[in-house]
Amino acid sequence: MYDFDIERPKSIAEAVASMGDDVQALGGGQTLIPTLKQRLASPEKLVSLTGIAEMKGICTGDDGRLCIGGATTHADVAAHEGTFAGLAQLAGRIGDPAVRNRGTIGGSLANNDPAACYPAAVLGTGAGVVTDRREIAADEFFDGMFSTALDEGEIITEVRFPVPQKSSYQKFVQPASRFALVGVFVARYADGVRVAVTGASEDGVYRWSEAEDALGKQFDAGVLADLEVAAEGMMEDVHGGPDYRAHLVKVMTARAVTAAR
Repeated sequence: MYDFDIERPKSIAEAVASMGDDVQALGGGQTLIPTLKQRLASPEKLVSLTGIAEMKGICTGDDGRLCIGGATTHADVAAHEGTFAGLAQLAGRIGDPAVRNRGTIGGSLANNDPAACYPAAVLGTGAGVVTDRREIAADEFFDGMFSTALDEGEIITEVRFPVPQKSSYQKFVQPASRFALVGVFVARYADGVRVAVTGASEDGVYRWSEAEDALGKQFDAGVLADLEVAAEGMMEDVHGGPDYRAHLVKVMTARAVTAAR
């Protein structure tokens, strides 16, 4: 580790005022702190967001969307089962209890790890990512591995999820890290189906449009049988190659549809 300053603002306005050159926002620290320990990043100052009450909590907005504060922990999302069970199920399988009680939804999305779970839920529902400056649509937010549409110093304050009629997240777990070797979020709405895949592609989370079209016509896992998932562009590591991940995309999508039904 190395010496750095830390500020603990009590409001979003104070947090925004604290941001600047060589300053990093700190959520639950589940990714950032190990990064600092390995000297992969070395900001002069951290701005902790965990003490900002207006960035915590879960409620239903006037438009019916489920609104989750950016500093809300995975454990709190997991405990909120009544409104959006598919999202609670996803949050309850992130990491281990220590990670779930410290990690935040805003921190996870800002980091955009290619195997993280929340990106699949956000893209799979067409959620809106609210910052201190604007609201960014899910289809415009993710910009490749560890990259997002966030500008320098921009803070995720809230995530707004359209609640689907049916949903499920199915994850093939990498047992050491608890990240998704492949994870698929399926959400059914009155006007169609969205399918988002994490852990598989070199480009990070993405939508499987062919599956969306097929499931929009008939919401049944059987319609996936004739679809093919290309191995090109899939990640390769010690846990699995492109062909294996392509196979898992189809398997986990079918499981998600079956569970949602």
